Amino acid sequence: MLDLGWSELMVIGIVALIVVGPKDLPVLFRNAGRFMGKARGMAREFTSAMNDAADEAGVRDVAKTFKSATNPIGTAMDGVRDAAKSMTDVGVPSKTEGLKQDPAAPDPEREAQKKKIAASTARAAAERQKREADAAAKRAEDAASKAAELEAELKKDGEA
Repeated sequence: MLDLGWSELMVIGIVALIVVGPKDLPVLFRNAGRFMGKARGMAREFTSAMNDAADEAGVRDVAKTFKSATNPIGTAMDGVRDAAKSMTDVGVPSKTEGLKQDPAAPDPEREAQKKKIAASTARAAAERQKREADAAAKRAEDAASKAAELEAELKKDGEA
């Protein structure tokens, strides 16, 4: 769009005031506003006509196909959501319907699963930390051996 700041708008307003005069200036601005409104309406109408033409030509279907090709997991999840929504629309009850469990009461099976997940996560974190510590120790040993080699080389060069 036009990149006009307040100073440019002020200059345009002053020039319009001088050229048109203070008496006809409101009429000019009103007509300019009507023209801008018509131009925006025509642009909106053109955009909607182009979108309708694209729908008829199947451009959205092609775009959806490209989206599904680039993101197959997201598309699969969209399909699952659509299927679940259509099942509830037809009257198929969901698994959670009819459950009269107190939401504040803890589910023992769920608590056991939660503890099991926490334990496996902690175990994996400990193993990762051990691997990182071993790798750091190996790098330190390598650096120490290189330093010793360089020191021996320097002594050798200093004696020569």
